[in-house]
Amino acid sequence: MAPAPGEILLVAGARPNFMKVAPLLEALRQSGRLPSALVHTGQHYDSSMSEVFFHELGLPAPDVHLGVGSDSHARQTARIMTAFEAVVLERRPRAVLVVGDVNSTVACALVCAKLGVTVVHVEAGLRSGDRSMPEEINRLVTDQLSDLLFTPSEDALPNLLREGIDEKKIHFVGNVMIDTLLRHLPLADNSTVLKRLGLEPKKYAALTLHRPANVDDEKSLGALLDAIGQLPAELPVVFPVHPRTRERLAAYAAAGPANLRLLDPLGYLDFMKLIKDARLVLTDSGGIQEETTVLGVPCLTLRSNTERPVTVTEGTNILVGSDTALMLEECRKILAGQGKQGRIPRLWDGHAAERIAAILENQLA
Repeated sequence: MAPAPGEILLVAGARPNFMKVAPLLEALRQSGRLPSALVHTGQHYDSSMSEVFFHELGLPAPDVHLGVGSDSHARQTARIMTAFEAVVLERRPRAVLVVGDVNSTVACALVCAKLGVTVVHVEAGLRSGDRSMPEEINRLVTDQLSDLLFTPSEDALPNLLREGIDEKKIHFVGNVMIDTLLRHLPLADNSTVLKRLGLEPKKYAALTLHRPANVDDEKSLGALLDAIGQLPAELPVVFPVHPRTRERLAAYAAAGPANLRLLDPLGYLDFMKLIKDARLVLTDSGGIQEETTVLGVPCLTLRSNTERPVTVTEGTNILVGSDTALMLEECRKILAGQGKQGRIPRLWDGHAAERIAAILENQLA
């Protein structure tokens, strides 16, 4: 598709990005004041991590597909930059909008900063304080390069001010991923995934793992799997396995305990149904901490820090780190009906994308 004059390019590259970009594209196109186009970098490229999300979220086919694929952090970031620079030079967009904290986010922001193109960052200001996480570096760099910063929660503002970001650039708008969650809950409720897996609501736990600290060290992964094996036998732990995590499990020849059920990655609707009806969720994912908070599902995060502290201070999330004894203690509390109660943070109401579109139109149109 030929570029429209003054268009805004929306960049998505990895599975978490698609849930954030979908409501933004819809809000911009409903308004019609700012032409928009979708760029898929191809950071996640297979059907289970990419194509199924386009179908289920109603995303249009990308206007541009870079097809970069997987690689090391350095090589992948460089390949995205090289390919995206050509797109920016050809299409000459009014602005480029990036979301989240993946390599595509920082790579495209850096290209635009070098070319003098306005950078818009959605989900700005989140910090874990842990620079050993590649995502933390991506967040820090992207926010320094951005001209407009849209924050999902109130803890983000002091983070950005402390780093010298001009407050005039910062807008608290709420969480666009929750827009997608609330919009698709009725469809997720119709999913047959529990029936297909022989599960009953609130009689299973859900697990996700992909962080290097949890899956790249054989001792850490083994300790976690051993702890899961100590949960009640009548509570199956259902584990949709990230492709990278499956490679690590195979490398360690770790089949896991008897109560652990390994699944292929699920589509968005099936996965939301699985999370919504779980008795509890064990995860090291940032987005799932947010989704469980909104759904009111107890969440134990297998990390010692989080860039989403509002899910701990206000939501259903508890950080247990690598302390398997603490994890088991909190699991027992939840199963005994003594789990943490939470509330939904401010502006996580399903209308963040509309607020972002209105600000963009005011500033850019």
